Amino acid sequence: MASLIGILGYPLTHSISPVFQQAALDHLGLDARYLAWETEPSKLGERVDSLRVDGVLGANVTIPHKEAVLQLLDEIDPTAQAIGSVNTIVNEGGRLKGHNTDAPGFLRGLREHGAFDPKGKKALVMGAGGSGRGVVFALAQAGIETVTLVNRTLSRAEGLAREVKARFPDVAIEAHQQAPHPLEYDLLVNCTSIGMKHTPMEGDTPVELKGIRAGALVCDLVYNPQETALLKLAKEAGARALGGLPMLIFQGAIAFDLWFERKAPVEVMFEAARKALR
Repeated sequence: MASLIGILGYPLTHSISPVFQQAALDHLGLDARYLAWETEPSKLGERVDSLRVDGVLGANVTIPHKEAVLQLLDEIDPTAQAIGSVNTIVNEGGRLKGHNTDAPGFLRGLREHGAFDPKGKKALVMGAGGSGRGVVFALAQAGIETVTLVNRTLSRAEGLAREVKARFPDVAIEAHQQAPHPLEYDLLVNCTSIGMKHTPMEGDTPVELKGIRAGALVCDLVYNPQETALLKLAKEAGARALGGLPMLIFQGAIAFDLWFERKAPVEVMFEAARKALR
């Protein structure tokens, strides 16, 4: 019988993880299936418990469960514990261990596809949810100089700012409800779902780009559509644009490595993902 892996989220209409993960499994000839397990918040505990059985290797976790799932696992990797967000679960003989592959996946995408080194730079990060937490911690670990964190609920942003400051005292970080202007940053990252396809916010942007530096990098973690309204604005303003696909693939590849203890075929995953988004 084929082994099972899946993705937990709600809704999952936007997700292409089953497409590129299955392509990787098929390419390597692995007897496994990757499924979409759409899970309402009220059913999260029940779904997580179902991962403990033989034949289920684990799961990815996406919006809105990345933080809530921590309380349902047996063990949390130290990095994921520090970030306060889990996006990958590994079933270790019935014990569930949580990992965060968002942070390293984001950094790899930033460096390899955005040609951007965070060290000594200034960043504006929009969103303090599970993805935002991974991004902010990744930037701090990579030596970012300044982070301005924007979130609709200010207390949430302030809490994350305190956690980051306690762990990385050299990073200057402040929290706001709205993005300060002008946008004098080297990097701008959208970690919200604003602009995502198949949602009421499709076509919207989380911030206006008036005053952004020419040559600054605007990164939108939304990958469907590949070019969001925010990325179009970035190009029009003379900034560089990076979509969310590299982070998605790289975090998925790291998760694949954890489940199978072998390297994922990254190019195969990219090819399958791009086809799915056409």
